[in-house]
Parts: sequence; structure tokens; C-alpha cells
Amino acid sequence: MTEPLLKVRGLTKHFPVREGFRARGAVRAVDGLDFEVRPGETLGLVGESGCGKTTTGRMLVRLLEPTAGSIEFAGRDITHARRGELRSLRQDLQIIFQDPYASLNPRHTVGRIVAMPLQVNGVNPPGGIKKRVQELLELVGLNPEHYNRYPHEFSGGQRQRIGIARALALRPKLIVADEPVSALDVSIQAQVINLLRDLQRDLDLAFVFIAHDLAVVRHFCHRVAVMYLGKIVEVGDRDDIYERPQHPYTRALLSAVPDVAQTDTSGRIRLVGDVPTPLNPPSGCRFRTRCWKAQERCANEEPALVRRDGGAQTVACHFPEAGGHDSDGETL
Repeated sequence: MTEPLLKVRGLTKHFPVREGFRARGAVRAVDGLDFEVRPGETLGLVGESGCGKTTTGRMLVRLLEPTAGSIEFAGRDITHARRGELRSLRQDLQIIFQDPYASLNPRHTVGRIVAMPLQVNGVNPPGGIKKRVQELLELVGLNPEHYNRYPHEFSGGQRQRIGIARALALRPKLIVADEPVSALDVSIQAQVINLLRDLQRDLDLAFVFIAHDLAVVRHFCHRVAVMYLGKIVEVGDRDDIYERPQHPYTRALLSAVPDVAQTDTSGRIRLVGDVPTPLNPPSGCRFRTRCWKAQERCANEEPALVRRDGGAQTVACHFPEAGGHDSDGETL
């Protein structure tokens, strides 16, 4: 088995909350994540809004400084890499941002936007930077003659393709895609996802694919990690997660996806109550306040992310689902 390209252990990010000069507490946005990504693999990071997915992605590319834990990329510890070390790292590790309108500078031409990573890193490709940029635009399905156009002259889907071209400029090994299609029309989403799949196959790219659309994740990802309130509650291969979910939260999420729910005779699961605040998360299992299987042990003991009941995936639950079809939950 190949060595992981990205290895994350105990990754944590707490944002201090202050009242004047006095610290009032901390928002525990990400609270101890463990996962790995192998070369050429796509790991999907899914969960409700506010669960810490985007914060995790920004820490992976070192746009945010972790509070604790470690990030190892290609055998090198980059957890607290300084600015000079990050410059060389950027050639192998890139990010595609969620909003194609906010992530492109409106005062720069497309050619300058895509060329910026090459210029900053002092890369002078054969044939010159302009030729390389035009090749990248063509690679993502744009007209290379549009080199001198500005972002406002493109549609949302085309802007996201520009963002993808920029991320590919330095030929990275891994790309963090932060909900790259959530701001696009449904008709355009499939085109962008198919483009990313083709690029992954042709360039042997690895992805950390952050999303809340489970149908898109099923189409694109090899493995899936499910997050809830700053914690990973289940990790496994795509087919195991979608067909045999073991964590009650995973099963509740999947029950809301039409093509998954149609094959599950128990119907849609309605979670009662709101997601607790990350400023003061529940003791023990963080999902217990909304879980139909919660018992006293769930409040007193935090479940470890391990294999349980012979399942292929790792799950953080004291009472995992039996083959993904336990019907004790409240259904609609």
C-alpha cells in the first residue's frame, strides 16, 4: 500500500472569544481530526454548515494556523511552516475557493490571475508564462484567446474554471476544493465535477473535496469523512458509507438524499433540535443531544473513532447502526 500523501493527526482550531480584554471562551471549530489522503485519491469531507469543514481545508493549506495537532504532507511536517517554507509548499498544495466571484481580483485580467502563482514562485516554463497560461485555460475548457479579458466578462461556471486553472498552474500534488460547485447552477455543477475528474485522471491529482451535497460527493469521491460539530464521526470507502452507514448522524444525512432514501425503506430521519454551539459543545458524544440511540454512557464517555461491530469503516459511536438499517430513529 502506498504511503499517505497527507497525514493529519489531532488537528484542532479554537477561535478565542473576548469580552473587551478578557477571554470569555473559545469557539471549538475543529477539535481533533485524524485522517489520511493517498496519492491520486479523493477524500470527501461532508457535514452540516458550521461543522468545521472550511476551517479544516484552510488549515491544510496553511491559510489558518492550527491550535494543536499535526499536518504532514509528502513526509514533511508543515504544521507550523514559516513563510519561506510555505512558498515551496504552495507548488504541491493548492486550494480552489467556494465563491468564484469573490476569489478573483476584478482589476486583473484572467491571464494575470492564472500567471500569478508562476510569477510569485519564480517559475519560467518552456515557451514563456503566457503560453503556459493559455495552455491552462484550454485545459479547463476556456478559450485561450480570452487571456486579456476580465473576470466580470465570464459566467459563474467560467470563473470557477479560471480558479481551477490558477490552482493547476504549479502542477500540484493535492488540491483542497472548498465546495467548488455550491455557488453554481445545477446545470453547470456536473460540467465542473466532470472536469475535475478528468484532471484527476490525467494529472494524478489528490483532492480533499469539501461539500454538503452528498449526491456530488458520491459521484466524485473515493472515500468519505463525515463531520459533526468539529469532530469526524465516521470515515470509510464511498460504497460502505452510502450503503452501510454505521453512525446515526451519517444515516440521518443520507436519508435526506433522494437517490439514497429511495433504497432505504425506513424513510427519512428527522433530527430534533438545533446543532449545539461550538462555544460549549455537549459532553461525551457531541451528537447525543439529537440522537435517538443516546444513553447515559454517551454523555459520560466520548466515543473513539475506531472500527466497531465488524464494519469496514471507522466510526465514533458507542451504539453503531447494525448494517445501516436499524429502524429505531424517528422517521417521516
